[in-house]
Amino acid sequence: MKRFAMVGLVVLIGLCLAGNVFAESATKDECVAKSKEAAQMVKDKGLDAAKEEISKKDGAFVWKDTYVFMMDTDGVMLAHPMKASLVGTNMMETKDSKGKLFFQEFATVAKESGEGWVDYMWPKPGATEDSEKTSYILLVPDTNVMVGAGIYK
Repeated sequence: MKRFAMVGLVVLIGLCLAGNVFAESATKDECVAKSKEAAQMVKDKGLDAAKEEISKKDGAFVWKDTYVFMMDTDGVMLAHPMKASLVGTNMMETKDSKGKLFFQEFATVAKESGEGWVDYMWPKPGATEDSEKTSYILLVPDTNVMVGAGIYK
């Protein structure tokens, strides 16, 4: 009986430590919906309120394994719940691990199409190595602000 209890305890601890292994992944549809929700918040409550909410690690714009971020079309990060150190930084010359200037592509998509998907490399929350990611980028109408959310491949 002791052996059975010990095995059960080890399995339980292992499952707790595995945590994110069983985390559900966000979908493209959710990324679009959350980005549109963030854009609507900018329109309804103002830029400052939206930046504050988007910046919260435990806020409405962080779910499953992803989050919404906000930038202006000049490349300045306005809100990022996972990397607060990026806020206020101009990201236009930032390259991913494959040399892609993906923030420039975000701005191009926003300015030329108003919305779209961009593929690039970016670390998953809590990781240091880059993973393949695709993000939906949406220009907030009548502003120079874009919001986005992505999924890891």
